Amino acid sequence: EVQLVESGGGLVQAGGSLRLSCAASGFTAEDYTIGWFRQAPGKEREGVSCISRSDGTTQYANTVRGRFTISSDNAKNTVYLQMDSLEPEDTAVYYCAASTRIESAQHMGVLALITGWYNYWGQGTQVTVSS
Repeated sequence: EVQLVESGGGLVQAGGSLRLSCAASGFTAEDYTIGWFRQAPGKEREGVSCISRSDGTTQYANTVRGRFTISSDNAKNTVYLQMDSLEPEDTAVYYCAASTRIESAQHMGVLALITGWYNYWGQGTQVTVSS
């Protein structure tokens, strides 16, 4: 069974950094995309970034572009989200998700960050940024 486990969340001061990890297991399909999403209290879940295993291409939300970097270690089935220059507005529960429907983040463009494309979800990890 497909499982996604996030880790790396915590409390940091504005301007600081965190690196989130998403460990995936149980996949049989070779072509899948891993995405990071976040949800703050009272707000809808939003896409942050994603990366496709097929071609290694990525997408970023405009709110995090230039500050966050997504990467993958395919041998370990692990995806990372390096978050730098964190702001209080980044405070949220961050979720890792997997899609077997997105072949290429590049070809999908911004649509790759739509939650409806993702089949599987992790439990989430809390990120809190203090001012």
